[in-house]
Amino acid sequence: MKSLVFYAVALVILLSACTGFGSEPTGERSLGELLPLWSVLPFLGILLSIAIFPLAAPVFWHHHFGKVSAAWALLFAVPFYIAYRGDAFHEIVHICLIDYIPFIVLLWGLFTVSSGILLRGTLSGTPLVNTSFLIIGTVLASWMGTTGAAMLLIRPVIRANAKRKSKKHVIIFFIFLIANIGGSLTPLGDPPLFLGFLHGVPFFWTMHILPHMLTTAGIVVLLFFLIDTILFKREGGKVEPTGVKEPLRVEGAHNLLYLAGIMGAVLLSGVWKPGEITLLGANKGIQDITREVLIILMGILSIVTTRKAVRLANEFTWFPIKEVAYLFAGIFMTIIPALAMLRAGSHGAMAFVIDAVNEPWNYFWMTGALSSFLDNAPTYLTFFNTALGRLGISEHDVTEILKGIGDHPMAAQFIGYLKAISAGAVFFGANTYIGNAPNFMVRSIAEENKIAMPSFFGYMLWSIGILIPIFLIITFIFF
Repeated sequence: MKSLVFYAVALVILLSACTGFGSEPTGERSLGELLPLWSVLPFLGILLSIAIFPLAAPVFWHHHFGKVSAAWALLFAVPFYIAYRGDAFHEIVHICLIDYIPFIVLLWGLFTVSSGILLRGTLSGTPLVNTSFLIIGTVLASWMGTTGAAMLLIRPVIRANAKRKSKKHVIIFFIFLIANIGGSLTPLGDPPLFLGFLHGVPFFWTMHILPHMLTTAGIVVLLFFLIDTILFKREGGKVEPTGVKEPLRVEGAHNLLYLAGIMGAVLLSGVWKPGEITLLGANKGIQDITREVLIILMGILSIVTTRKAVRLANEFTWFPIKEVAYLFAGIFMTIIPALAMLRAGSHGAMAFVIDAVNEPWNYFWMTGALSSFLDNAPTYLTFFNTALGRLGISEHDVTEILKGIGDHPMAAQFIGYLKAISAGAVFFGANTYIGNAPNFMVRSIAEENKIAMPSFFGYMLWSIGILIPIFLIITFIFF
């Protein structure tokens, strides 16, 4: 590891000297206005590593994915710091303290607590049982988060299908519905909607995209049932239950209280505003620190109060959260230039993206396309602010407009934009393994259980073939 860091640092210093990453002081211009488009190359590099290495060098990747992620992060961060010094340091600290740490703390809490809940009993992976799981998970996702619902149900789904020959499609549709589409109705469902809540969108306003969600989820569920039924019949139309027949029961149910505690902590951070403190030059809300402490506390309580036999029966390991933590640390670091250029709007190197959105369907597809590869929370916020600026609406007016109070001339247009942005940010996260964090965790847990999941691009063939036509239907019906 030390040798890797040494060579990576040497390489990036050499690159910065040879290419002149950028030595212009920012002055009154933002970093997003100064950064060149090619500064996103390390981000593309880590994406290609995730896509190619598991296929081309699986043993190397399994043992060294963290080092590869660190190398790409250093390849960006060192010349970035050399070029922009204080401004770069601020961006790096901000992405770590304000974005990455809350992200990984929430995932760790939900992963830890949900793994302490064990659904025992005889379950056979018939099309009806599998479809029921997907519907239940889709409903739960908006109320306990896509990560919470996914981590709660993925192991029972895997156990139910243990005797099935064809089962990777079950996991793929699980990612589509429970890890993404289902989380579109409340701020608790998915991080971008929570950001909207923090910026004035009423808690239950996102229920306005219920028709969009029901249409999308309904078509996906129907397609799954048809595909699963065909494959089930090819296998003989019968599946033997795993183990001794036993009635359904839940062990470790007290962890549901800890899940409620995590959701309560998230909600508290959105309504309680006691002030901010400054850490390494970045402002962090006291409510955010409180949320993270409470989530960690819930996770520790779960570990202490849950019998080890429950986690053992769940085939629990720390590897899925470790993989997400290492890879997304590199992803978050390398997306700094892309997010900065998007924030710069028409003055940045990605102006062609911002200038291309004028109609609701533009917002739906552009927000969605970027959310498939970038962090969907800042992508949502970027287009949220773009819509406000384009319509001459202040953030102060958002709550009144969405509650129907007052008479703003651009209210109807803004509501149309916001529906498109909200749906795009959540729905399109299902397009790739990195579109939403639980996608990666579900895939990792499935592979731990010897389910041969598609590669990065192989998964995209499924999402493009199934989801993109559905999103086109949604566009014509609603946008």
